[in-house]
Amino acid sequence: MAANIDIGAYSEALVVLGTAGVIVPLFRKLGISPVLAYLGAGAVLGPLGLGSLVSGYPGLYWFTVGNAKNLEGVAELGIVFLFFLIGIELSFQRLVAMRRLVLGLGTLQVLVSTAAVVGVALLAGLAPPVALIVGMTLSLSSTAIVLEVLSNQGRLASTTGRASFSVLLAQDIAVIPVLMFISIMGANAGGSVLESLAAALIQAGAALVVIVVAGRILLKPLFRMVAGSKTTELFIAAVLFVIVGAGALAHQAGLSMALGAFVAGLLLAETEFDKAIETAVAPFKSLLLGLFFFTVGMNIDVREILREPLWIAGGVVGLIALKAVLLAVAGRAFRLPWGAAVETGLLLGPGGEFAFVGIGLAASLGLVAKDVSGFALAVVALTMAATPLLAIAGERIAQRLAGPAPVDPELSAAPDRHEGHAIVVGHGRVGKVVCALLKEHQVPFIAADSHTPTVSRERKEGSNVYYGDASDPEFLKTCGLMAAKGVIITIDAHATVDEVVRSVRALRPDVLIVARARDERHARHLYEIGASDAVPETVEASLQLSEATLVGLGIATGLAIASIHEKRDEFRKALQSAAQKVGRDGAHTLRSKRKTPPQ
Repeated sequence: MAANIDIGAYSEALVVLGTAGVIVPLFRKLGISPVLAYLGAGAVLGPLGLGSLVSGYPGLYWFTVGNAKNLEGVAELGIVFLFFLIGIELSFQRLVAMRRLVLGLGTLQVLVSTAAVVGVALLAGLAPPVALIVGMTLSLSSTAIVLEVLSNQGRLASTTGRASFSVLLAQDIAVIPVLMFISIMGANAGGSVLESLAAALIQAGAALVVIVVAGRILLKPLFRMVAGSKTTELFIAAVLFVIVGAGALAHQAGLSMALGAFVAGLLLAETEFDKAIETAVAPFKSLLLGLFFFTVGMNIDVREILREPLWIAGGVVGLIALKAVLLAVAGRAFRLPWGAAVETGLLLGPGGEFAFVGIGLAASLGLVAKDVSGFALAVVALTMAATPLLAIAGERIAQRLAGPAPVDPELSAAPDRHEGHAIVVGHGRVGKVVCALLKEHQVPFIAADSHTPTVSRERKEGSNVYYGDASDPEFLKTCGLMAAKGVIITIDAHATVDEVVRSVRALRPDVLIVARARDERHARHLYEIGASDAVPETVEASLQLSEATLVGLGIATGLAIASIHEKRDEFRKALQSAAQKVGRDGAHTLRSKRKTPPQ
């Protein structure tokens, strides 16, 4: 069986995994953006770099990628997963609330930038159809890189992050007619371009309607059934099926797979499973997105840059400056603060990954000459590589320009992360009481529960509860643990309580943890593993019974409550003291064993 395996087919996979597992961590340790690491590795190890030398040096075969097409299909899934996560963080309501920025600022940016780049291309001597293709493709920016940079900086919810996302979403919608226009120009030399474009748009609209209607009918029942199985593997499989299925359906209708996945994410954002789905998809998204950046880097032709370095440099600076200035002015027209407008302009000034798709398609159809496409793609690749540096520069400029300019309230429609909130684990009888009191005292909170029927029922009644496993560190992060004030564990599955306490304490040594305990022994154990406070069911039952007895026998209510509080404090101090003693004894025993010489 081993003799039938073509081990050479795994060479590209080894190169990409080596980049993700070795090169990227090394660059991160040196303080260099992972995006730049992937782009640089793709340029050096790709078919236009060391991969072109394999014929003369066969030993390079195992360290380079000789054929970029072997990775393109898988790399595109990185963008698909990214758009799915964007959709699941948005929801239709938030998207509707952002419509003025998306359709206004975003559309204005695409039109104005296209016109400006077309003008420069015409002055450079390109024919009008070629100039239009170059203008449309270079007007768009890199959704993948910009959002990844903002996400790594934790600034997606900032004014700049929200404005950038609005423009990028408009650009991604614009990809549909642009691709159709290029395809029709190449295949319809003598026919009516407008009629063909209209027919294609109608087909695309019908596909989106099908995805939305089918999603609203089928997605909730599907995930309730899968979540009810309590099997993580099946849940992940269902998530992957929905993402790829929605993308494939959109692709068949002439749309991008990313747009189909985005719509699926919007639909799932309105369900109780959104945070559990985010947790399940995140590892796939990171690796596939890195693969996408690697394939973008493979399009950087160093020989093209060396052939015309001055023209290339001029093109890079010119494209960034032109788009940045136009977008900054447009941003001010839409009441963005100057700092955010300039920073957004610098982030979106570089070209994007769509240029490789659009110009590549035009070149394959004979619409754009090889020298023009090579020059344009070299400029785009270098501007994309400069995005992380532009993000740093833009943030510093924005800090200097920060002033009292009004912030558009519409920007608050983008997804926000809670800060200073409580996380309530479990939404049964005990959890509901805790949540009700938190709400009464206006304390923000997120509730999580792994019991599907409970979550479905409570969400229908308007409760802020989400499906997910609170012992999973990634799910806790998704619920905002890193910015939370406290975690209240109300579930009665005592083994799970222990797991949650350990997971929370490992991530946040400083956060308040209040946990429900079975009895005094379990409470003592919870104190040992990091709980701030443990509430034994048996003790609380005895205290409540005692309070009711005292009041019923004629003791004043205030005195009865005061004595119950004193008794509760006595129990708490005794349990904490016992837990600390166990910890000291364990440490002393360990030190004694180390000092005892071997027999």
